[in-house]
Amino acid sequence: MGFKLGRARQAEMASGSLRTKLRFGAEAGSDASVPGTPVIRKPLAEGILGEANMDGSIFISDKIKPGSDMENKVLLHKMRHATDLKTGKLAYGDNFVKYNGTTYPRENRNGKDMIKVDGKWKEAGDNFPWENDANNIKNGL
Repeated sequence: MGFKLGRARQAEMASGSLRTKLRFGAEAGSDASVPGTPVIRKPLAEGILGEANMDGSIFISDKIKPGSDMENKVLLHKMRHATDLKTGKLAYGDNFVKYNGTTYPRENRNGKDMIKVDGKWKEAGDNFPWENDANNIKNGL
C-alpha cells in the first residue's frame, strides 16, 4: 500500500497582494493584532479591560485607545491566559477554574463572581495564581 502526502500549500497572490492563512490588524477585523488569535474590540463590563475566551479569542474593551501602551499591556496579559488555555494549563467554566491541575470552585455569591482559593472565597479579579503568572509577563516590560 502506498502513502501519499497532501499537496504543499504555497503563498497565493490575488490582485497583486499576498494572501496568507493568518490575517492581522484591520484585515482581521480589528486594529489589534495577535497572530492566530482573534482579537475583538467590544463593550465589556465596568472595570473589565479584556477577556481571554475558551475558544481562543480575546475580547478587548472598546474604551482602550487602539495602539496605546494600555492596549499592549492588556493584550500581553490576555495572550498569557490564551496560551495557558490552549496548552491546557488553564480552563474555566461557570462552576470552576482549573489551573496547573488544581480545580478551584467558582460560584455567584451575592451577585459577585467568587472563586475559592486556599479555603477562602475571593471576588474574581483578586490575587489568583493564574493572574499572578499573567501579571509577571505584563510587568516584565
